Amino acid sequence: MGQPEQHAEGAGPFTTRLTWQRAEGETVVWESRLARRRGVLSVRGPGEAAGRPSAAGPRALRRLRRLNAIASGAFVTGGALFAAGAAISQFGSGDPLLSASVYFAGGLFFNTGGYVSLLQVLNAPRHAPGGGALVTAGWRWWGYEPMRLDWLSTFVLFVGTLVFGVNLLDSFLRGLSVQQVNRLVWTPDMIGCVLFLVSGHLAFAEICHRSLPCLRSRSLGWWIVAVNQFGSLLFMVSALAAFTRPSTGSLLNTGIANWGTLTGAVCFSVGGVLQLFERP
Repeated sequence: MGQPEQHAEGAGPFTTRLTWQRAEGETVVWESRLARRRGVLSVRGPGEAAGRPSAAGPRALRRLRRLNAIASGAFVTGGALFAAGAAISQFGSGDPLLSASVYFAGGLFFNTGGYVSLLQVLNAPRHAPGGGALVTAGWRWWGYEPMRLDWLSTFVLFVGTLVFGVNLLDSFLRGLSVQQVNRLVWTPDMIGCVLFLVSGHLAFAEICHRSLPCLRSRSLGWWIVAVNQFGSLLFMVSALAAFTRPSTGSLLNTGIANWGTLTGAVCFSVGGVLQLFERP
C-alpha cells in the first residue's frame, strides 16, 4: 500500500495544518493549535460529512489539562493584579511603591503563564508520519524549535514577560532622572508591548493558516487570541502615554496610561478564563 497523499498549509515557511488522504478514502487532518491544546486529530471516513476527533493517549491528555489549568490561572491572576495596580494609581492613594509592588506580583504570574505556554508547545503530542495517531514524547523543560510557529509565538510571549519584568524591577528605583526613567522603565515597557503584539500576530497566523489575520468567530482559540491581542494593543497605548516629557518631568497622559493598563489587564484575565475551556 502506498503512502497517503499529504497537503500542507501554513504561513510562510511554517506548517500549521496537514491533511492526509489515505488510499482507503479516509481523510486525517492535523492542526497545530488543536493538537497541542486539545490533543486531537480530525478523522473523516469515506462518505462522512464531518470529521470525528481522534485523541492522544490518556497520559498526554492529563498533561495537557494540567498545563492548561496552570497557564490559565497564571494569566487570570496576573491580569487581575495588573488591573489592581492600575486602579491603585488611578483611584487609590497613588503610592508608587504600593502600585509597583502589585504590578511586580502580577508580572511574576505573567512570567509563569508565558513559560507554561511554552511548555504546552514543547510537551504537546506530535503527529506521526502518514497521519497516524498522535505520539507523546517524554517531558521537556526546554527546547529550541524556531521553525514551529507555535513555539515561536509562545517563545516571543515568554521573552516579552521577562522584558516586562525588567521594567517592573526598575520601577522600584527612586531618584532617577527623566532620561534614566525613559531608558530603564519606559523602554523595556515598550519592547515588552511590541513582543506581546508580535506573539499575538504569530498566534493568529497559526489559527488562520496564513500570514494575515482572519475572522473565525466560532473558534474558541480565535477568541482567546483576539482578546489577548486587544489587551496587548491597550498595553501599547498605555506605554506610549507613560512616556516622561523631558521638559516637564511628567507623563504624557497619566489617565490614559492607567486606564490602558487596567483595561488591557482585564483582557488578559478574560483570555485566561476562556483558555480554561480550551482543553481536552
